[in-house]
Formats: sequence, structure tokens, C-alpha cells
Amino acid sequence: MPKHESINYLEFASRDLSETKSFFKTVFDWSFTDYGPDYTAFSLANIDGGFYAAKHVKTAHEGGQLTVFYSAHLEETLNKIRHAGGRVTRDIFDFPGGRRFHFKEPGGNEMAVWSE
Repeated sequence: MPKHESINYLEFASRDLSETKSFFKTVFDWSFTDYGPDYTAFSLANIDGGFYAAKHVKTAHEGGQLTVFYSAHLEETLNKIRHAGGRVTRDIFDFPGGRRFHFKEPGGNEMAVWSE
């Protein structure tokens, strides 16, 4: 049962659902359930969500949310993202509490990965 007043589900726009699914399968080993040609869902240990087909997506710079992943091996994850077709939009940098980088997945969503 979902926890009362907690984030329960996240939805993201994608300009290319097929490429988005392939990217997240390759980099993070996600699996998906398709609900018609314009929606696909994922379920992780701590959160469920999905991607919907859209012509436009927002970056964090434009006011969109920034989803941040954790990695124990930052450079290794960066290389996996590049190999899977992701584009690094901000190289590794230090911030209070660790280091991180930003990337765009093939469907256009900007996200980040951090490490201590």
C-alpha cells in the first residue's frame, strides 16, 4: 500500500518511447509494461512511474523537474549513459555533499547522477 502523502508515481514526457525504453533498460536495467503505443510504465523498488509520448519535454533549465540518480561509481555510470545514446549536458562537477553530472536521455529528459 502506498504511504500516505508521499510521492507515489512519476510520469515523464518522451519524444521517442522506443529509444527511452532502450536507454533505461541498457543503463539501469529497467523493464517496462506498455499500455498502447503512447504509454509505457516502470516499477522500481521505491517508486512506480511511466513515460508518455509527447512532442515537447522540459529541461530543468526551463523549469522542469530534475530527477537525480545515485551511483557508487560515477564515471562508470557516465560511460554507460554515453554508450546507450545519452548526451552529457553538464560534465562532472563538485557540489556540497559530492559530485554529479547532468545528461539527456534519447527521449529528451534531462536528469542527473550523483555520488559522494
